[in-house]
Amino acid sequence: MSCWLPGCPALSMCRGSAALPTTCLERAKDLKTGLGILLHKSELGHKIGSSSKLQLSSRRRDSSQEVLEWRESFDQLLKSKNGVNAFHTFLKTEFSEENLDFWLACEDFKKTRSKTKLASKANRIFEEFVQSEAPREVNIDHETREITRKNLSGATSTCFNEAQAKTRTLMEKDSYPRFLKSASYQDMTKQATSHSTSKRSHT
Repeated sequence: MSCWLPGCPALSMCRGSAALPTTCLERAKDLKTGLGILLHKSELGHKIGSSSKLQLSSRRRDSSQEVLEWRESFDQLLKSKNGVNAFHTFLKTEFSEENLDFWLACEDFKKTRSKTKLASKANRIFEEFVQSEAPREVNIDHETREITRKNLSGATSTCFNEAQAKTRTLMEKDSYPRFLKSASYQDMTKQATSHSTSKRSHT
């Protein structure tokens, strides 16, 4: 019968017996072990939490630097997934997102290896973006449109190269400068610059 609890009815029965100190010592050891495990878990949780904060801080630094790099060149913007998303959102406000969608479709098209898929994809892209009166017609000249049409007869990964290049140039010279001057991008750069300044002041 256990008598480790204060006020236990059995306490008086086993007081003075050899079982009392042994039982109490065992319980004390159990409690100490339990507390040790809890403290270890708490410290471990703190370490994990600190590690997560460091990783989050690192990601913020990366994204801040990335935002500032978008203004260096149009290539830098297109290399960044976040940059492409931000630019796409801006183009929607100008109702010209089809230019970027076409460029992205061409990039994906170039990765196609199957000749059967290449032909079907080429026709789908041409019908959606290139042909006259296409639902999402991109702004290219008649000559480029006709060259692209002829390329479809023997579709290869390069059949949209000229049309894609013309669309890219249009975005770089027209939409990209406006994007850099837009309120949304200005806000992003202010936040990124503020974060960089804050980081330097703490080092």
